Amino acid sequence: MLVAGFPAGSFAANCYLVAPAAGEECVIIDPGQDAEAGIDEILREHRLKPVAVLLTHGHLDHVWSVAPVCGAKDVPAYIHPDDRDLLTDPAKGFGLGAGQQLFGGLTFSEPDDVKELSDGVVVELAGLRFTVDHAPGHTPGSVTFRTPATQELPDVIFTGDLLFAGSIGRTDLPGGSYEEILKSLSRVCLSLPDEAAVLPGHGEQTTIGRERAANPFLADLAPTDGPNKGF
Repeated sequence: MLVAGFPAGSFAANCYLVAPAAGEECVIIDPGQDAEAGIDEILREHRLKPVAVLLTHGHLDHVWSVAPVCGAKDVPAYIHPDDRDLLTDPAKGFGLGAGQQLFGGLTFSEPDDVKELSDGVVVELAGLRFTVDHAPGHTPGSVTFRTPATQELPDVIFTGDLLFAGSIGRTDLPGGSYEEILKSLSRVCLSLPDEAAVLPGHGEQTTIGRERAANPFLADLAPTDGPNKGF
């Protein structure tokens, strides 16, 4: 599997492109602020053809460029329904009312084709299989995307702003819940094997084992088995 990524814009939200190999179809995960140029560079470098955009949640730093990217590539966007309204009113995620109050007159719109995600669904795109786990706490519609382990690679989970290296997502914005994010971490993350690779929405890559051992927010958590761990 090929995974290429970069921190997009002033928020430094990680945008990932995922494909079976160079020269194949790919998906784009979380195209944030000013992400178009970085996406196009990776597409050219690896000769990739995008077929969809996957969104871990609706906060602006992760969805800023979703409409122009989907429009330019003529591909759908996938998001959980509980965060869909943030595509058109991103300031709602900050509790500020109309988006223009925060972004100086900028307006945001949905892509022409939006598909809604649900917990446990397996999305098959670009020759890859992503299991969606609903993981509320950072936002009501936060999700993660998991690809299964192979002989060559461990499980890979794109965690958005659920789990970071050494930290977890903030819960003090509208729709956030510290109690809910701890439940999501136990069910979605800690039930995975230690070798599972974590590709977060901000910062460096890590593993479940590293976070289980050293992340202070996980110290008192035990894994809980969710119903959707299989592929």
